Amino acid sequence: MKLEEFNYYLPPGFIAQKPIKPRDHSRLMVLHRLKKEIKHDIFKNIGNYLKEGDLLVLNNTKVIPARIFGIKEKTKGKVEILLLKSLNDICWEILIKPGKNIYNGTKIIFGNELSGIVKAKDEKKGSYIIEFSFAGDFKEILKKIGKMPTPPYIKEELKERDDYQTVFAVQDGSIAAPTAGFHFTKPLLKELKNKGIEIVYITLHVGRGTFEPIRVSEIEKHKMSSEFYSISPDVAQKINCARSEKRRVISVGTSTTRTLESAVNFNKDGILIGNNWTNMFIYPGYKFRIVDVLITNFHLPQSTPLLLSAAFAGKDFIFKAYQEAIREKYRFYSFGDSMMIV
Repeated sequence: MKLEEFNYYLPPGFIAQKPIKPRDHSRLMVLHRLKKEIKHDIFKNIGNYLKEGDLLVLNNTKVIPARIFGIKEKTKGKVEILLLKSLNDICWEILIKPGKNIYNGTKIIFGNELSGIVKAKDEKKGSYIIEFSFAGDFKEILKKIGKMPTPPYIKEELKERDDYQTVFAVQDGSIAAPTAGFHFTKPLLKELKNKGIEIVYITLHVGRGTFEPIRVSEIEKHKMSSEFYSISPDVAQKINCARSEKRRVISVGTSTTRTLESAVNFNKDGILIGNNWTNMFIYPGYKFRIVDVLITNFHLPQSTPLLLSAAFAGKDFIFKAYQEAIREKYRFYSFGDSMMIV
């Protein structure tokens, strides 16, 4: 299958630069796969499309302030670092911009409390390994000097860091937000619970795998970078119980969907508990085993989240919906509007 089949033209001005407030006042497009119907609504009304007994699964990962700025000790050249993955207490896999004249042994100063020495480069991935030296608590230092790693298409500086977090974010570890969850507010979640919707949380730390561009013309050849996920025994039991009772599993976001589908227990009709890593790449032709309904955003052309959405809704139907979203002036990407595929 060719990557170019998943391209589309988005006119200028459709990329949302800041979140809607209140969050649940974003627009909601509802796609019915069997009837091939499209409806338009407001996200705060999502309860009208859910029913008692549905199981709503959310990703409670929390974005860390993973962008830090430093100066090379010898040349005084300025660099920007994006933390990708913690390897141990002091070593991280990172991206460096600009990447020229970065060698093993290059020392970078980030301030009085933090510095690092580049130890290795992965030529294939274009990333580096850095060993940090710091005085105090690394997380607290990041909170002081780091910036939120918003995507490059977000041109406006965030006024509040929490704008790039879900209201249920608790587990530190992501370098990009699980944006489908942005539309939920605490009152809305309470309203859904009162309606009899069961709500559970898994964790997938969104990393390079989710946002990395597909660079091959045949999508089957794309390899995603691994991302860490965790499913507790209690949550797995509730998901497996819902499936055995034929209740719908509603997945909020492509990260949640990849977690659930990665944890499939092929010996039983359910999912496995525990911590693991996934590089699952879902594209059209995939047979979903756990997820019955998908809540997601409007994604970049030729991106892995778009391909997952196309796999769930059907390629032709998803592009019909995207064209209608453009006609109806929906807001796109991270801070944009929402889509529910039933």
